[in-house]
Amino acid sequence: MLSSLIFDMDGVLVDSMPYHAEAWLQVSREVGANVTSEDIYEIEGANHRLGLQWLFEKAGGNIDPAQYDNILQRKVEIFTSIADVKPFNGMADCLKAMKNNFRLAVVTGSERVTVESFMDQFFPGIFDVIVSGEDVHYGKPYPEPYLKAVELLGIEKEECIVVENAPMGVESAKRAGLYCVGVPTYISPDKLSQADIVLKDHASLTDYLYNHLNNCSQ
Repeated sequence: MLSSLIFDMDGVLVDSMPYHAEAWLQVSREVGANVTSEDIYEIEGANHRLGLQWLFEKAGGNIDPAQYDNILQRKVEIFTSIADVKPFNGMADCLKAMKNNFRLAVVTGSERVTVESFMDQFFPGIFDVIVSGEDVHYGKPYPEPYLKAVELLGIEKEECIVVENAPMGVESAKRAGLYCVGVPTYISPDKLSQADIVLKDHASLTDYLYNHLNNCSQ
């Protein structure tokens, strides 16, 4: 029986990836790495440290790993200064309705301070569990983030649905053995082919969730 819903944050709950992408581009230019927007969207959902490593390896930049913490801090500073993040239309009301029947979790590669800020601002009191990029050793696409969410929710794998918008996030959920719904927010739907079902957009997502709520109420 379905008891829990697990959501990615960036690109599923809030429209934040364009600001993350711009922050990555700016910090990459500052350190002399030839990173493109396409590169950034390909690593969407990854733990930021792992994403940084992959970006710079692909760009061929000679970046000292000892500088990663400083680079990540600078990226967060840029993101904070430019971001005008908003929740996707209909998500706040939908989640409030879901809260009456399901336990809710958010699983993201973003820093906890960023996650908690968005949750407090847009979805106060909604989520039972938060797993940030700092809460796991191996972030998406590894299964640890979603396995940790299942553990913290105290449920069996068969009791939940994951909602993801990024290939690495979908891979993480499937490697954890979970049912995954894909929403192609910033990429083409075929990039989410590992998902169990791929919806058209956020309007389709909220319809899908309300249908599950109605089924539980019958």
